[in-house]
Amino acid sequence: MNSELYQPIVHRFALLTVCAALLPIAVGALVTTTKSGMAFPDWPSSDGHNMFLYPWLDAAFDKFIEHGHRLAGILVGVVSIGLAVVTCRKDPRKAVRVMSVLVLLGVILQGVLGGIRVRMNSELLAMIHGSFAALVFSLMAAVMLVTSRSWRNYDPQPDDDEARSLKPFAVGLALAIFGQYVLGGLLRHLGLMLHEHIGLAVIVFLFAIGTFVFTHFTRISWLQRTAQCLVVLLVLQVALGVGTFVTKFGFAPTGYVAVYGSIPQVVLATTHQVVGALLFMTSVMYAVRVFRASLPPQSPSVLCSASNGLEQSGAARGGVG
Repeated sequence: MNSELYQPIVHRFALLTVCAALLPIAVGALVTTTKSGMAFPDWPSSDGHNMFLYPWLDAAFDKFIEHGHRLAGILVGVVSIGLAVVTCRKDPRKAVRVMSVLVLLGVILQGVLGGIRVRMNSELLAMIHGSFAALVFSLMAAVMLVTSRSWRNYDPQPDDDEARSLKPFAVGLALAIFGQYVLGGLLRHLGLMLHEHIGLAVIVFLFAIGTFVFTHFTRISWLQRTAQCLVVLLVLQVALGVGTFVTKFGFAPTGYVAVYGSIPQVVLATTHQVVGALLFMTSVMYAVRVFRASLPPQSPSVLCSASNGLEQSGAARGGVG
């Protein structure tokens, strides 16, 4: 269904944007872990240098990773401009064009938030900056999903009506995971909400397992694969969370003493934040898929409703030729 509307270049640009966004998210997590966010007191310059002319490779470690984070953000901005241009030119669906523009605006706002955070030397803004990154990243993933061949070819079947019962689970799980991500940011940046973060982790875990079980009973393979990815990422995230806790606070029963700034501590804490962003992104993709599967077969998705317009424009081009 609607396979003739598939535009490979749009989907590839969306995929490139998601992959590019992983770079500043990962480096930004490392910046947070190593407390390097204020390696430079100025922005958009770096120690008074033009951002592109700063002697990056000769810099100290904290300046190296912070400036690398800035350059990675610029890279994502350039790719996001390309995504917006290609989508607006090639994709006939207004909703998808709007989403691509929102991605670009989100990346710009994210850069401004990072700059203001430096100017004000605010850990609270640093937390907001990190949380907003997860939202923008998930929007990029949504664009990647709705421009994919599988999205265009998917045709809801009568049995897929069961997907409607998953809507509360999908929305609730995404909100819970984002809330957990925010609590993690408060813990990393401000040292707050440790017990709340652990408590919500238990709730999210049980919620995700329940969602996986109900999704399995619907027998909708298009949703089951994403639900499986959610559970795998969640188990990995819990393991990373335990490792992060132990390397940060120690573990008395075994006599393990935490060493601040140790390699295990840095690696586990950084990876924990990155996987958290991936987990939230996957929950958003699951929710989008659930809403797509919930549409009745006789009512094509609004995101695919441009087929008639595309066919008419193709006929017009043929007539002119």
